[in-house]
Amino acid sequence: MTVRVLQWALGNVGRNAVEGILAHPDLELAGARVHSPEKVGRDVGELCGLGPLDVAAVGSMDEVVALAPDCVVYAPMLADQDEIRALLRAGIDVVTPVGWFHAGDSPAVAETQAACLDGGATLHGTGIHPGGITEQLPLVLSGFCRDVRDVGAEEFSDIRTYATEFVVRDVMLFGKLPEEAAASPMVDLLGDGFGQSIRLVADGLGWSLDRDLRTTHEMAVATAPIDTPVGVIAPGTVAAQRFEWTGTVGGVPRVSARVNWFMGEEHLDPAWTFGPEGERFEVELDAVPPVRTVFHGFQPPTLDTDLGRNEGIVATAMHCVNSVPAVVAAEPGIRTYLDLPLMPGRGTR
Repeated sequence: MTVRVLQWALGNVGRNAVEGILAHPDLELAGARVHSPEKVGRDVGELCGLGPLDVAAVGSMDEVVALAPDCVVYAPMLADQDEIRALLRAGIDVVTPVGWFHAGDSPAVAETQAACLDGGATLHGTGIHPGGITEQLPLVLSGFCRDVRDVGAEEFSDIRTYATEFVVRDVMLFGKLPEEAAASPMVDLLGDGFGQSIRLVADGLGWSLDRDLRTTHEMAVATAPIDTPVGVIAPGTVAAQRFEWTGTVGGVPRVSARVNWFMGEEHLDPAWTFGPEGERFEVELDAVPPVRTVFHGFQPPTLDTDLGRNEGIVATAMHCVNSVPAVVAAEPGIRTYLDLPLMPGRGTR
């Protein structure tokens, strides 16, 4: 049976998700939720640069519910928990790349779980990092091992290919003074998603982590103006960052997630580089046997790539889209990679 999917928000991830829904033989595009009044009523295909699809964009929750999609791919810039709960209470499953990788325990989580059960709906958070590379791949690789002692996932990316100014400047904090970046609560917001990933891996491997994660944050500043799609990074402001979040058991490191985000490799102090392997993702297990995997292809090959449809954006969108059939088939509730089966893509038609 074809699954009817509505795309919530038509930013970079949303536009690529629409293409993915159209290409998936088991899915049908039911509509799209937009936020700009001038986009309401317009053809979703034209909004995405695809040509007419005879599917109109809507602008309100009531209109989304009236369309009765089986699932919503919820991809705004930032999540609104009330919106997610309203969808769930209406009996609509939700897949999102903006959180809910591993919910934990809190009154807010309990309220969302109750919304799932009230509506008989499922919520699944996914993505790349945090997401599949941080959680799904380490757990899959651990199936080849015994005596797992330590698990790490790491990203090395040129952030000049991420052309969303709000995220780069106000969430990632590039272009800020180092003292401003160090004091910002945004560091904790980033850590929330990676922390969820770390705890999911620990649960999958049978570890009960210490309450608090260890966090390190290093910065390099620009030594000359750096041109980027989100404006010039001025000398003396943050132009490269390294974060690490580590979960421990009795003080011993067990699961870590790391990011290396640079505005290129020139004009940095300290003079950091990606190393000979270039941009990549890595997953490494200290186990028997030891496993280290390196993934290329999620970062654009050049800065001239269409940044709105670069490889990392496509991968994020498709990890959501390809999970939809499994999410729709799942029991109601907040579901993670530990609860769901393999979620493959589909061969070309």
